Amino acid sequence: MKTALFPGSFDPFTLGHVDIVKRALPLFDKIVIGIGTNSAKNYLFDLAQRKAWIAEIFKDHPKVEINTFEGLTVDFCKEIGAKYIVRGLRNSSDFDFEKNIAQLNKSMMNELETVFILSEPALSHISSTIVREIIKYKGDASAFLPKEILKDL
Repeated sequence: MKTALFPGSFDPFTLGHVDIVKRALPLFDKIVIGIGTNSAKNYLFDLAQRKAWIAEIFKDHPKVEINTFEGLTVDFCKEIGAKYIVRGLRNSSDFDFEKNIAQLNKSMMNELETVFILSEPALSHISSTIVREIIKYKGDASAFLPKEILKDL
């Protein structure tokens, strides 16, 4: 079974994230959306809320699982049997950052491959960081978030 991990903090899960997962689905037997936790980070939305939203978004996609993890991404890949990591790229800065992480992951787990999916041009400006700021200051984030999240904001 070809299992891929789509890791991130997903605070919040944006339309860009949805697009990457849906475009990766035909490539793998299973995609695990892994919500990583980092005790040093301050999240806008708690882990249970983020997990519930993502589960609602993908409730009709049996090939998608949602899980949480702490620690190294490669260790979680080993735990779930994933040989692939899916990452979305919006721009060249994303590529430079993600390339370094992919190479480090590969050096720790040689059989692990990172698959980069370029964001759709119409979604390439969306980042969770910016969307968090819009939400925090009561702006209109409806152009950036799935309806499953918007209904709770």
